[in-house]
Amino acid sequence: MGKYFGTDGIRGRFGLELNSAMAFKLGQSLKTALNTETLVVGMDTRESSSELMYSVVSGAQSMGINVIVAGVLPTPMISYYASVNKISGVMITASHNPYKDNGIKVFHQGRKLNEDQEQSIEEYIDHQPSFEVMTLGKVFGGEDVFDAYLDLIEQIELEPFDLRVAIDSANGANHLVASGIMREYFKDMIHVGNNPNGRNINDQVGSTYVENIQETVKNHHCDIGLTFDGDGDRVLVVDGDGVLYDGDLLVYIIAKDLLDRGLLRNHKVVLTVMSNIGIIKALNRAGIEVIQTKVGDKYVMEALEQHDASIGGENSGHIIMRDFTPTGDGLFVGLYLLDLLHRKGQTLAELTSDVHMWPQLLTNIRTFGDGILEDSRVKNVIEEVRSLVGSDGKVLIRKSGTEPLIRVTISAETRELVEEYTNKIVSVINQVKDEV
Repeated sequence: MGKYFGTDGIRGRFGLELNSAMAFKLGQSLKTALNTETLVVGMDTRESSSELMYSVVSGAQSMGINVIVAGVLPTPMISYYASVNKISGVMITASHNPYKDNGIKVFHQGRKLNEDQEQSIEEYIDHQPSFEVMTLGKVFGGEDVFDAYLDLIEQIELEPFDLRVAIDSANGANHLVASGIMREYFKDMIHVGNNPNGRNINDQVGSTYVENIQETVKNHHCDIGLTFDGDGDRVLVVDGDGVLYDGDLLVYIIAKDLLDRGLLRNHKVVLTVMSNIGIIKALNRAGIEVIQTKVGDKYVMEALEQHDASIGGENSGHIIMRDFTPTGDGLFVGLYLLDLLHRKGQTLAELTSDVHMWPQLLTNIRTFGDGILEDSRVKNVIEEVRSLVGSDGKVLIRKSGTEPLIRVTISAETRELVEEYTNKIVSVINQVKDEV
């Protein structure tokens, strides 16, 4: 990770780590860092998003860049439009973070930036002096962004059918888009998390609070529920019984469908080191090779291209269907899955009946302290647990690239062992954290 860029763009507390001056300089930097001539900009529903968006717009204009202002739209639509038109894109969002945070995701021709491009932007922000504006770029409306995305959705060839569907938009960026598109196919639809007020994004709604969609499905007797994150690039799914299907399971279901249809490139999928061991074993049994990467959908996309694979993702719900989209797209994946269920005439439970998920637990420890993972006590307890878990288990301890968190992930043969090993590591980290 760079000085400002984490695993998914720039992210921080608005007015502290991230402010309008930085957003303005980032807008300016796109001319030299990416050779940008045209930029499309969108935002989520946070109360700080419009200020940051127009700061980016002003900075870009000051360098002669023409800007398409798309307004409140999900991240995948900005990425897709940038891809098909071979331009740059910026999305103002902190994704699943609380409303006090915000962030800036940057795309070039639909792709997340590589490290050299990120470093070039960071150096511009830190070292480029102010200057007199010589040429001013033009600003255009963003109606074409939505139209281009409709063309993408039509590639699924989904036909309306009877299914009672619930969706949760996390009071975020896709609350209008998801409602409009889903109702074209499912008249019997329940929509929650669709009343943003600037401060309620991800607040007990969306993919980071699955209890909301589970309760909605149960209370409204729905067949299935889809829940998105604040900027719409993730999706998790629950069935009519409220059982959760995470990104690992969704990749498994879609990959097997692509395999059956002869569309799975090189019989490979890409997952991250966070993925459940049970999914990897199940995919291998189906004759599908699994490539694992670091956490972050830009690393997933790099591996998809390197291995010429069709689909990859994270268990958090970021899923990239490379033959259609250049980044994770919760709505597109959700619609593809609904079409898959209709075509196959099977339930999610039936499609995953041969998967045995290993017990796995993710624990987040919030801290702004540095050096905790370098402490000898923390290193020693991690090595101790790794020796106890063995080669089939998982011990993954890492700093989040999007929030001030240390993430502790443990997987083992039994739930009891997972909880024991997790508590052993977490207690030591908390002890060290309190001393920092």
